[in-house]
Amino acid sequence: MTGETPLPKVSVVVPTHDSGPHIEKLVASLLRQSLPATEFEAVFVDDGSTDDTPERLEKIAAEHPHFRVLRIENSGWPSRPRNLGVAHARGEYVLFADDDDWLGDEALERMYGCARAHDSDVVVGRMAGHGRGVPRELFRRNRFDATLANSPLIDSLTCHKMFRRAFLDEHGLRFPEGPPRRLEDHRMVVRSYLLSRRTCVLSDYTCYHHARRGDAGNVTASRLDPAEYYASLREAIDIVDAHTEPGPLRDRLHRRWLRNEMLNRVRGRRMLDAPEEWLAQVVREIQGVIRERFAPGVAAGLPPLQRVLAHLAEQGRVADLRRLAEWETGVRAVGAVDRIERAGRTLTVDVSARLVSAGRPLAFAEDGGRDLLVLPVDGLDRELRDLTGALGRSRLDVVARRGQTSEEVFLPVSFATERVPAGDGTAHVVHRATATIDFTALNGGRTAGTWSLKARVTSAGWTEDARLPLLLRCAADGAAPVVEDERALWHRLRRAVRRRIRRR
Repeated sequence: MTGETPLPKVSVVVPTHDSGPHIEKLVASLLRQSLPATEFEAVFVDDGSTDDTPERLEKIAAEHPHFRVLRIENSGWPSRPRNLGVAHARGEYVLFADDDDWLGDEALERMYGCARAHDSDVVVGRMAGHGRGVPRELFRRNRFDATLANSPLIDSLTCHKMFRRAFLDEHGLRFPEGPPRRLEDHRMVVRSYLLSRRTCVLSDYTCYHHARRGDAGNVTASRLDPAEYYASLREAIDIVDAHTEPGPLRDRLHRRWLRNEMLNRVRGRRMLDAPEEWLAQVVREIQGVIRERFAPGVAAGLPPLQRVLAHLAEQGRVADLRRLAEWETGVRAVGAVDRIERAGRTLTVDVSARLVSAGRPLAFAEDGGRDLLVLPVDGLDRELRDLTGALGRSRLDVVARRGQTSEEVFLPVSFATERVPAGDGTAHVVHRATATIDFTALNGGRTAGTWSLKARVTSAGWTEDARLPLLLRCAADGAAPVVEDERALWHRLRRAVRRRIRRR
């Protein structure tokens, strides 16, 4: 029929609750989208706000016809608003966004273009974190036929992705409603991955900016009920088990939850800041999941440090976990720039980095041809601490980070690991890499701004960043950078201070 309004390509579904001014960044990013306003819609579902959020949204919708607002009684959790948003969405694809996050200016156009070009059910766009972590390894490169078996898709379980609406309807893919339950997005997203005919990972453009509100704080221990949280985790595991056979793939998928939602809660500063009674409950829950749900290969496939953590948690050794956490807070990466060479718009940088503990290189013991982690915990079998193979899997990445947007880009590197014996039966390793930065290609040519460099050491269960003393300033996209070496700046400052002292 002529005269009909064409259906939008994309519906952006946004649950809101007492968002106030925090929603302005998202709204502004939607209004900047390169996809024409006639080709997408934004569906805001307000979950019983008690502030002026509904009025803000109604005013925006009155000014922009492609914005719509639904208002519901408070459900207490984003699941119902998201589900209602899908029910009212008219787009071919649906993208879920949170009210305090925002999109890259070309996100909808690029993600939709990727979805259509590859006939995808799911598109995962590169994320930048602002006060919170986002997947790293997944976005090392574009992946136009990603599966849970051939890529680290399992690292990305938040719902901030683009889904074919017909795919969601075909499989009844919705968020679990009812009483508020954590990890609701894990259950929906992992099922989507398992059912998707094709999933794409778009890594050459930062599509989604994931932020932590400054007034919201972290999800504290008092707000997380261990029994409820790990019951939800078990439900996510149930979904994996219903779609996979026992074996290496299932173990690898289970390992993601063991590593992220379990062991990361009982290590380092996060553990030390937790109330003791709550921590004991968490360890009991972890112990139960490991013993009841995980095959031996799940923990066995972890790097050495995390193998030890899993063993201590499974044994309920809370005091030893705390002792290890106190020690681990002193572990960090240190890096250095050893050489800089410039040729036109290309910069080559030689970098070295190592892990240190309390200011000294992180040592391991040489024991009968094996390398063992040296840890402040007694009674650990050598097999748990054996990092002989893990050292060979260590890597050093050099990452460029744009200060204005927090975007991170892996640079092309060649790297090697050098073993340094200490002469006392211990040794440590130094990681060396050569990174090449082509400013006509970096970040797809979108280089305007100030870039810093980080050395990222991944070894034995740690992934630690060390800031490097270089700043790269680009006046415009593709322009030759101005390189500021902070070592030279500090050297000049020290010389100036010494001259002033001598004059006195």
